Amino acid sequence: MIDDGVHWVFGYGSLIWRPGFAFVRSERALLRGLHRSLCLYSHIYRGTPDVPGLVFGLARGGSCGGMAFAVADALWPETLAYLRERELVTDDYLEVVRPVRLASGATVQALTYVINEAHGQYAGALSIDEQVRIVRRGFGISGSNADYVLNTALHLRQMGISDRALEALVDALETPIPDVA
Repeated sequence: MIDDGVHWVFGYGSLIWRPGFAFVRSERALLRGLHRSLCLYSHIYRGTPDVPGLVFGLARGGSCGGMAFAVADALWPETLAYLRERELVTDDYLEVVRPVRLASGATVQALTYVINEAHGQYAGALSIDEQVRIVRRGFGISGSNADYVLNTALHLRQMGISDRALEALVDALETPIPDVA
């Protein structure tokens, strides 16, 4: 986890566009063996227990493009405490260290958060129609679930990262709901 006096954090969802911690540099990165999936019911940040939203998790298989952040060794204790408070609120994620390949070609060990499939909020692989239904309704302490999904898609596009499943969801979210007469 330490590389040249820094610790690395891999972000694949809102950490990309709202890390919330100080870092000395950031770089596009690729994580193999896990993929970004809208597979976790959100009862706090993007939904409530009564009307859950959906947030991203890293699920088994494939690969995931995201952002790696280098955190200075001196700031690591407070950064780690912040990340744990943010990401481990209900133990729906597991804190792991995985190798990520930086855009510059180096491979570093990065802290990241993967989905805990044994947790009750794990949604699994939902159909796109079900994802759209949940995301359109979700609203939590961090705002609208749709904004979360659209912000993630926008930032991935700006970084030149293609995520076909997310783009299909964005297209479906941007399609107007037909009027029922």
